[in-house]
Parts: sequence; structure tokens; C-alpha cells
Amino acid sequence: MTTWHWVRHGPTHEKSFVGWRDVPADLSDTALIARVRDHLPEEAVMVSSDLVRSIVTADALSAQHHTRLPHEVDLREINFGVWDGMRFDAVAARDPHLSRAFWEQPGDIRAPDGESWNETMARVNGVVDRLNVSHPDGHIIAVAHFGVILTQVQRALRVSAYEAMSHKIDNISVTTLHHIGADRWDVTRINHLP
Repeated sequence: MTTWHWVRHGPTHEKSFVGWRDVPADLSDTALIARVRDHLPEEAVMVSSDLVRSIVTADALSAQHHTRLPHEVDLREINFGVWDGMRFDAVAARDPHLSRAFWEQPGDIRAPDGESWNETMARVNGVVDRLNVSHPDGHIIAVAHFGVILTQVQRALRVSAYEAMSHKIDNISVTTLHHIGADRWDVTRINHLP
């Protein structure tokens, strides 16, 4: 059984869509970071997306016995395309029907020049499947993004994308999933803040 400890990166304080834009994380809540670090297993491999907000959060959470794996581009947030950097009201004004469908009917709908929920899930699943094979009985700490984590919540709970998106994933929270084998998963906790 491989145990995944998904951690959402530190807050960016952006008031706009943030997908593949490389914006920094605020790691000033050192007490929360320390509690999360203490909550995570001592013996684990650690991986993050290749975006700076995930990398620096992983650096802050890394402990002596963690083995860092190379950053994974396929653990990036959803690619919001032309919406990346736009405020939510500006996106709604630019693409009123598309932006509403993107959140209410997630699946194959994509932002202009971006990617769909299903495309995001497929690339994240590829990384997860590969690391499950490489670490069949280990603990993996994965520092990534809201959408990335929710794709794995959807997979583990076997629910729709819309249902998965109803879960809250706070910054620096931990979501723990166990890969039991084949495509069988067990969910221990979602959005845990120690």
C-alpha cells in the first residue's frame, strides 16, 4: 500500500486565476508549517510540482529523513490558458457561458488555450501511477495545487468531478489517500489542518 500525503502549497494571495503562472507562496505562518511538518511521516519521499509556490512549500516542510524526488511538471495546477491572471469577474464578463460551464460541468470543457479537468486528471494520474509502482509500500508527500489534489480525491472516492470540487482544500492542508492496489483507494482525511 502506498500512502499519499497531498499538501496544498502556501497561499499566494492572488485575486485572480492562478494556474501555470509562477507566483510565490506566503510561508509566514511558521506555526502551521511546523505542525504540518510534525504531522507528516518521517520516512517518506517528497515530490512537488515544478512551480515555485509548490517547491518552496516543499522546502519548508522537508525533514531530515525525507528524500526529495525531481519536481514534476505534470503536477502543475490546471492550465487556465488566457484566463490565467484574470480576475474572476473579468473571466465571467469575457466568457460568461464557458466560465460557468467550466465549474458547473467539469470534464471536457476547457478554458481558451487551456486544458480541461479530464486532461488535468489524466496527466496527474500518470505521475501517481508511476510513483505507486516505484514506491509500492512507501509514503509519498506531494506538494501541489487545489485542482491537482481534487483530481485524486475524485479518483479515490469514485465521484464526479463536480462532487470532488465541492471539497475544500486549504493552503498547507493535508489530504491523505491510500493506494491499496489496482485502482482501489482508501481516503483517510481530506483538508486536514493539524
